[in-house]
Amino acid sequence: MQDRADFRYESFARERLSDLGEDPEAFALAYNLLHLSTLLVNDLETRIHRPRGWTLPGFRLMFKLWMLGPTQPVRLAEVSAMSRSAVTNAVHTLERDGLVERRPLPGDRRAQVVALTPKGDLAVRETYALQEAREREWFATLTSGERRHLTSLLSRLVAARPDDLS
Repeated sequence: MQDRADFRYESFARERLSDLGEDPEAFALAYNLLHLSTLLVNDLETRIHRPRGWTLPGFRLMFKLWMLGPTQPVRLAEVSAMSRSAVTNAVHTLERDGLVERRPLPGDRRAQVVALTPKGDLAVRETYALQEAREREWFATLTSGERRHLTSLLSRLVAARPDDLS
């Protein structure tokens, strides 16, 4: 495993950064997180979401609606780490495909919520089962305790992100 090109590059870059007086550990952590994220997103999109005509961000919005129920677009942006315009664009696409619909917010006819349609609800349920199975394959190399620990560490990093990024 350690003779793969990506591992050789990481090792080379760490040595080079160390020689330059930089922090090779910070590089390695960011490199591996970004690399894993790219591999995981590409895998899930290729195997699960693109065959259904979706992107992973589109599925994530539908999943959030499945969990939260009808939700205002601004709230979807907040919980998705997406811009409001990205949420709006994704909602337009999902609405066009009959997976979500906009409804007036009860008590405020000017505001709207986004909700799954029955077709969208079924699609999320079926697709989540496939995605969860693939995620289990990805993380099978870790024990249950390691998965919990890694999740805890990643959550701490997300919570402690620099203020100018939130």
